[in-house]
Amino acid sequence: MSFDNVCKLLAEKYPFDFAKWLLPQEPKTIKVLKTELSIEPIRADFVTFLQTENRILHLEFQTKPQSKPPIPFRELDYSVRLIRTYQVPVTQVVIFLQETDDPIVFTDEYVNETTTHRYRVIRMWEQEPELFLNNLPLLPLAPLTRTNSPQGLLSQIANNVAKIVDRETKQDIAAYTEILAGLRFEKDFIRQLLSEDIMQESVIYQDIFQKGEGKEAVKFCLMLLNQRFGKLDSEIINRVKVLPVEQLENLGAALFNISEIADLVNWLNQEDHH
Repeated sequence: MSFDNVCKLLAEKYPFDFAKWLLPQEPKTIKVLKTELSIEPIRADFVTFLQTENRILHLEFQTKPQSKPPIPFRELDYSVRLIRTYQVPVTQVVIFLQETDDPIVFTDEYVNETTTHRYRVIRMWEQEPELFLNNLPLLPLAPLTRTNSPQGLLSQIANNVAKIVDRETKQDIAAYTEILAGLRFEKDFIRQLLSEDIMQESVIYQDIFQKGEGKEAVKFCLMLLNQRFGKLDSEIINRVKVLPVEQLENLGAALFNISEIADLVNWLNQEDHH
């Protein structure tokens, strides 16, 4: 599960909250559209299309500014396909998650000799945190917002998570928040944010393994490993990729007690002998 995909899951689970944030008028009805477009279909892993009563809200979450095709051209392409298919206006918003000075994150249009196409760009590191702190579905994005006091911001986030009454919702929001916080903060700093038992009990965490989705389980474990240890040796990556789902689940749980790469290697060696 990538950082971008976490945001996609949030937007599709809480479409009204994202629409209220990004559209000037609150929609009366909304539904999530499939992310495959009919003409030479492109499947967009990190794109969400929300259809209101008279408009489509196209959300695209980006960790890295560079892509193929480039983001400005892709926005034009999506817009044309959506309008052709649904015959309604389209509002496009590209949300950059990780701070960078790449020119793409300051670009909000595609221009060639005959066409100018504009879309909206949001740079999360420039957003004031209050909106996100006070809206539960947007709370996982709060660690990425503007702050002069990272410790203070994370403390506020932790307090708001602790106030969530429903345990299942608390576990999910905590898991989303911890993952996205990894884009900005060091692993030791993040560990002060949320208790490990909440992450382990998270429905998101459990679903990945209980459904037996090996590919997603591998992605999830590698994300946790990268968050904890930084860039991994290719040998470790390859060993994780071939683990069966049951062992991946064991690794996901064991990670909360593994503090050094050497401990991880020892764990993998033990599993090889099981």
